[in-house]
Amino acid sequence: MPKQRNDKTLTRVDLASAVVREVGLSRQDSAEFVDTILNKVADALVRGESVKLSSFGAFHVRDKNQRMGRNPKTGEEVPISARRVVVFKASQVLKDRVDAHNSTQ
Repeated sequence: MPKQRNDKTLTRVDLASAVVREVGLSRQDSAEFVDTILNKVADALVRGESVKLSSFGAFHVRDKNQRMGRNPKTGEEVPISARRVVVFKASQVLKDRVDAHNSTQ
């Protein structure tokens, strides 16, 4: 039997609310705190730096070369331009935690 997919999404507001509950900052300070952290992560990635969060994972910027792709509707070949993409690699701690949760369901 396939596992059910959870369509719940964790948002900035959810993170800020967690900071309010766990740390006791005001809602505005919590929202600014979350925004500051996310902006620092984004700024580092824009500069091409990796971001490693212990026991969580690492974000890396990867350069992808130009390649040929195919339009799925028409089957026509189209060039896909070179670009930089962000990739995430989960830590073993996070993988184990997710796996442990999956095996209890």
